Amino acid sequence: MAKKDFKKEDAQLESVNEALSTTGQWIERNSNIITWVTLIIAAVALGIIALYIYVIKPKGLAASEENAKAVVYFTEGEWEKALAGDDAECIGFEAIADEYSMYQQGELAALYAGICHYQLGHYQEAADYLKKFSASDLTIDPAAKMLLGDAYVQMDEMKKAADCFKAAAASKNDYIAPIALKKAGLVYLHLEDKNAANKVFNTVKELYPTSAEAADIDKFIALTE
Repeated sequence: MAKKDFKKEDAQLESVNEALSTTGQWIERNSNIITWVTLIIAAVALGIIALYIYVIKPKGLAASEENAKAVVYFTEGEWEKALAGDDAECIGFEAIADEYSMYQQGELAALYAGICHYQLGHYQEAADYLKKFSASDLTIDPAAKMLLGDAYVQMDEMKKAADCFKAAAASKNDYIAPIALKKAGLVYLHLEDKNAANKVFNTVKELYPTSAEAADIDKFIALTE
């Protein structure tokens, strides 16, 4: 992925460029968001699957049962089997997302498929599946949007990434929003849009002063002035 060279800036800006060099590094240094997203989605989804088994129509029930099989591989980190199945009883998230696209469980499978592809470094495929998912949940939905933004960063589609991060922040989830805003700010710095970067960095400072992201936000704000 092509990187912006911030030679004219000071050592702080160099550290920003390094942080932006890969989404994986940013996540590791700031929030370990992929692990967090994976765990919370798995936990919530298992509860949804259990509920659907008793309340949805037969085809939806079949989708729930298929998701439950693939979730086993997902929670074990066997991303390829979770995606494509095991040639035995599990058909995998991709097939579930395609076959049951009109059901909520199909959308859930698309989310899982997006995460699996991201973990495998298949960023375009990850984006394609993540775009199929939407939910009213104020934790899973913004987390999915933020992961979509991460995928766009990996593909050097920075404007799309910034839009996704801002959409994730719009949830005002106290954990996700400051992370997403800070990521958006870094992307704007990369794009040399200091006004936009200043705005989102200051939003972190004003709305989420106790967040981990706010701890060093002043040095990022200084880069935009």
